[in-house]
Amino acid sequence: MTFIKSWEDFERAAEKLYLANPMKVRYTMKYRHTDGALILKFTDDAVCLQYKTEIQPDLKKIDRFMTNLMRHMVSSDK
Repeated sequence: MTFIKSWEDFERAAEKLYLANPMKVRYTMKYRHTDGALILKFTDDAVCLQYKTEIQPDLKKIDRFMTNLMRHMVSSDK
């Protein structure tokens, strides 16, 4: 599994993956204390997207993205 280097590319690909099949997609977020990295992983068992960051400003971007994703999940537009 490879990591996507750009946050923008990861964000677009993860949202596209979710919108294609919302009932099958899941994500995990893991903090690795040993190297100070936050790792996000989106998968639908066929496609796996990963993003790794070690910088603080990316946390705000991740928070915004997760908020947007949660809005998609609770909206009635299925």
